[in-house]
Amino acid sequence: MTDIPISDRIIAPGEATLPSAGLTWRPITLDDLDGITALQQSMDRIDHPTWASTREEIEDELSHSYVDLQHDSLLGIDDDGKPAAYGLVILPPGQETLVRSILQGGVRPDMREEGIGRELFAWQYDRALQQLATSSKTLPAWIMVYAEEKSTDAAALFTHAGFEKTRWFFALERKIAEPTPDFTPADGVTIERYSPRFSEATHLAKNDAFRDHWGSQPSTDEQWESMLKQEAFHEEVSYVALSPSGEVVGLLMTFVVEDDWKLQGFSSGYIGLVGVVREWRKKGIAQSLLARAFDGYREAGYERAQLDVDAENPSGALGLYQSVGFTEKTRSIAFTRVF
Repeated sequence: MTDIPISDRIIAPGEATLPSAGLTWRPITLDDLDGITALQQSMDRIDHPTWASTREEIEDELSHSYVDLQHDSLLGIDDDGKPAAYGLVILPPGQETLVRSILQGGVRPDMREEGIGRELFAWQYDRALQQLATSSKTLPAWIMVYAEEKSTDAAALFTHAGFEKTRWFFALERKIAEPTPDFTPADGVTIERYSPRFSEATHLAKNDAFRDHWGSQPSTDEQWESMLKQEAFHEEVSYVALSPSGEVVGLLMTFVVEDDWKLQGFSSGYIGLVGVVREWRKKGIAQSLLARAFDGYREAGYERAQLDVDAENPSGALGLYQSVGFTEKTRSIAFTRVF
């Protein structure tokens, strides 16, 4: 921690340097949504071929109130008028212990290795500095970017710019045909299917459960409601853990993207969030939520359960997931530059 405001710790450029590579550059608008989706999915097929970003996810990201597309986005158009590269720089709210600027985007596979990615990343870095420099908070300030472990070119680009490999995230998978472990939570806790009447309490439980997770900050009402409105969110296979007094003390939220099933070769449910509030940990609640989800997935006809986990999660989540049958499939890396 420091008592020096972020604005005094960062020297930001007056203007972010626009790429000079052979594309026409301009900010993204919501009218570009179809083109951005096609561009992102073309990158997905190379970078992580078993799942693809959806139009809804991209629209959600671009539409948040805290994203200023005029200043926080850049789109590169090729000579045929098609999107060839894009960058997004997001400064999320909910800054209780950390101020983060997160970089997203990339270059169409057929135009890689032409210097476009390097120049686009330089613009993103400049814009992130500008965002962070507007904060008078005395919190740590990070610029963050993620890449698949196999993306060695991206790793080289990020480390050359002074970013460090900070955290590894494992994509885990479990076959639903395997027997469901028999768990009963302690102290009278019960597991129930999620419904909208639990929304506010589940939001509070999520923020508490993830407060000690690396890089995590409380989600705002806007972020929470936006997540619940996604077509991919399936409340019928999402669950909450209730204390004897009816308090939500744990949650498991499932997302299903059927378009990914063809890429994977099997049907699946993705566990986007699973957590237990801190004072209720070590009581078998997480294991019981997972066991209930496995049964729910089986009833829904899903063949596998999937999730991502921070390999160094302080709650021991990786070991917990492995103990109930999850195995590692791929890895991604979080790169950070700290100010």
